[in-house]
Amino acid sequence: MGILLRNIRRLYQVAAGRERCKRGRAMQDAAVIEHAWLLAEDGLVTGLGPMAHLPADAVRHEQVDCSGRLVLPGFVDSHTHLVFPRTREQEFVDRIRGLSYEDIARRGGGILNSMQHCGEMSEEQLLEDGLRRAAEILRSGTTTVEIKSGYGLTLESELKLLRAARRIGELTPLNVRTTFLGAHAIPKAYQHDREAYIRLVCEQMLPAVMAENLADFIDVFCDIGFFTPEETETILRAGAAYGLPAKIHANELGISGGVEVGVKMQAYSVDHLERIGAAEISLLRDTDTVPVLLPSVAFFLGIPYAPARAMMEAGLPLALATDYNPGSSPGGSMPFVMSLACTQLRMLPEEALTACTLNGAFALRMSDRIGSLEPGKQADLILTHPADSISLLPYAYASNLVDRVMTRGSWV
Repeated sequence: MGILLRNIRRLYQVAAGRERCKRGRAMQDAAVIEHAWLLAEDGLVTGLGPMAHLPADAVRHEQVDCSGRLVLPGFVDSHTHLVFPRTREQEFVDRIRGLSYEDIARRGGGILNSMQHCGEMSEEQLLEDGLRRAAEILRSGTTTVEIKSGYGLTLESELKLLRAARRIGELTPLNVRTTFLGAHAIPKAYQHDREAYIRLVCEQMLPAVMAENLADFIDVFCDIGFFTPEETETILRAGAAYGLPAKIHANELGISGGVEVGVKMQAYSVDHLERIGAAEISLLRDTDTVPVLLPSVAFFLGIPYAPARAMMEAGLPLALATDYNPGSSPGGSMPFVMSLACTQLRMLPEEALTACTLNGAFALRMSDRIGSLEPGKQADLILTHPADSISLLPYAYASNLVDRVMTRGSWV
């Protein structure tokens, strides 16, 4: 027995032709069906269309009257650090007092602060906190999430983080992908021997991670004060030897060369890009490397927002994500990210929706089965409270307009 959603005010398919992603102006087309129906069976979307064309035999299924409501694909959050040790609100206060993100990092705060706490916590404690955050993002409509390590920076702690992330995928309805980010920062013990830490990442951490099948991707923080493009390429090549596709933190603190190495290494995505110029935008054109923008980081840290309109005008397939983490984006609400995309990046609501769904799925190379509502794709979707259009989600930024969430054809 399936579930029939009927009398949908507007059904936002996002894509209707098995598109892998949408680029540039095409992101404005959300493939909307007015007064629609959708049928989910055996975890998949098996049919949809206007109510005028509802098949007679569809009414034998469990029915949900969606009058006055919207249905859209579940959000795909393609960049998070959902499993992390403790919050860092004191650093938030330090920034209010005038310290920069870089100042805090130089004093042993930031990532290195979390590293210390991670060493003190058990895997079960990390999992418990991660499960609470997983429930939180599900309530706001996220059905797929990428979870990075990177707050361990030792072999034992990196494994703890990735094991906890994998278990979240087993214990919750979320679709979870995990990323090994041992190269998130250089620990204090290696400040004067960077090469030794890079060898640790490549020769000890990476083999141990892959022995337990704990990662789907590998990532490096290629930015000013962290890892150089040359170091980044070395680490990504080590990951590629194990079959791990690359994702890169790039250009959060400065134009770092991360875009160039990302394109060279055919990275699935380059993420952050708060600082990016015409040369980097041009380099990304005609590639499958997805620019993933994280506007809640710019909001929280008070740094420049990425030039989304210039990137879309160049024909790039933008994705949006939360970067949920304890230091620079302590929240996982994709509707809030949509609101920032509209108010600060000047993206249209339909463009923001595409970036939060289909293009986010493509950044994880999952858009063949999630990210849009099409027959044969996974039935991951959001049913909203009464609303006339998708524009209400970013407009009513302080309200949770998500009524119900479905993953794999079942209500959460």
